[in-house]
Amino acid sequence: MAGERIDRAGIAAAPRTVVKVGSSSLTHRGRLQPSRLAALVDALAARRAAGQQVVLVSSGAIAAGLAPLGLTSRPRDLATQQAAASVGQLLLAERYATSFARHGLTVGQVLLTAEDLHRRGSYRNAVRTLERLLALGVIPIVNENDTVATHEIRFGDNDRLAALVAHLVRADALVLLSDIDGLYTDDPRKPGAVLIGEVTGPQQLATVRVAGSGSGVGTGGMSTKIDAAQIASGAGIPVLLSHADAVSDALAGVGGTYFVPLGQRTASRLLWLRHATTPRGRLLLDSGAVTAVVRNRASLLPAGITAVTGDFAAGDPVELADPAGMVVARGLVAFDSEDLPELLGKSTPDLPADLRREAVHRDDLIIL
Repeated sequence: MAGERIDRAGIAAAPRTVVKVGSSSLTHRGRLQPSRLAALVDALAARRAAGQQVVLVSSGAIAAGLAPLGLTSRPRDLATQQAAASVGQLLLAERYATSFARHGLTVGQVLLTAEDLHRRGSYRNAVRTLERLLALGVIPIVNENDTVATHEIRFGDNDRLAALVAHLVRADALVLLSDIDGLYTDDPRKPGAVLIGEVTGPQQLATVRVAGSGSGVGTGGMSTKIDAAQIASGAGIPVLLSHADAVSDALAGVGGTYFVPLGQRTASRLLWLRHATTPRGRLLLDSGAVTAVVRNRASLLPAGITAVTGDFAAGDPVELADPAGMVVARGLVAFDSEDLPELLGKSTPDLPADLRREAVHRDDLIIL
């Protein structure tokens, strides 16, 4: 399917679809709106009744936790954000379970973090869990684990997570639901702004003016939705961005903005490595190592590293930079930062037997 253009009919016919809904589409003034949630559930249940699989990526945990905690606005401190997520996630899951039960459907909660999924073991566990849930006829409901996330925790910004989950489960389509009915050439509240029906490539977005902020309870905004659409479409997945009130039309491929799939599917874990990890350090390479890694797609050996910066443990993501300091790749390092300096410049036979391994294996490396 890579390289083959898929029209909007591919959205309607997709055997497996990831649907993402934002906080602003489910809540009002910090309270879940039963009618909005029920309308979404009804549309997804109809999809399931047609024999198609659905994975729901749902924001709203922190927003749903505001009112029960007596909070009138978004908290600024991390501890209160996490407390709101703890209360709200339970409420959100309960409402989804009750609503889907009206259709005889069972749901399963899957809380993910980028920190978990760039590690090989956790990544494989996530794939197995999601695949088994789908095989059992369960609708997985995915959210970021905001109760424990400590880095860039954000309200409802699950757009990128949805794109990565779509690749993780090898979805055939991604539908992003928002409080706006698609991508416009400018702020849709301004005169002259025109809905863009189809995006055929990144160059088409060069003249689009996008506001960066999201709603009062969600910080996704249109910019993160564009990023998510580009991640997914660049990985060969067709994407439709539409209004949550038009979810049935969106699942049928009608309305909204359609992003034509362009790229090829790659290993899901490498997509996570590129888009969902924060480097913990940097390895400076000599020119020979740069050639080996970038051009020859070889593993990085300690002999090719000239300097190490940062504080990291084995398995953490690190940047790989050329002699001029330009980052050329990202990978999962096989050594702790405190152990690696003693190995620099040494050939493999000169290393102790228990340290004779690649600094970054080619299977854990993505060229940037």
